[in-house]
Amino acid sequence: MWLAGIRELDLTQHCLKTFAECDRYNINTKHSRQTLHLPAANPPTAWYLCALPIPWDWARNAHLAFEYTPGENWEGDALVRGLGVRLTNARPITGWGEHSIPHDAPKRNSRPHRTCRNWQFAWWLRTNRSIPDASALLAPAADEGGPEQLALP
Repeated sequence: MWLAGIRELDLTQHCLKTFAECDRYNINTKHSRQTLHLPAANPPTAWYLCALPIPWDWARNAHLAFEYTPGENWEGDALVRGLGVRLTNARPITGWGEHSIPHDAPKRNSRPHRTCRNWQFAWWLRTNRSIPDASALLAPAADEGGPEQLALP
């Protein structure tokens, strides 16, 4: 089980790696009840809760996407029955799924990507919240005073 505050996306990845730049919050899976206080200052674009059952069963995976919304409250299950969540000053983001993935999206035909709920939600974020791509790692610039080619005898 994990909770991530999403700031950037990497749509070349699936599962948690889809949310390239994210704030991670500690969830103690040994406690059946717990309260997490998420910062209201500089909130991420959205939060995403993911819980996988043991033994693993795709149909029973719990997912809940939500966003900071002052004054709004919500209580319900995280996509599957049995994992109850109460949100204060936040609301769930609904209406996303496999249909959120553009038909011409790279990796759409990759089963691990297409069926990944994190990836589905990431495409919803791209379309509806204009969340940025993860910053590409820049290659070090060539030293302008250095050699372009080095030949050894």
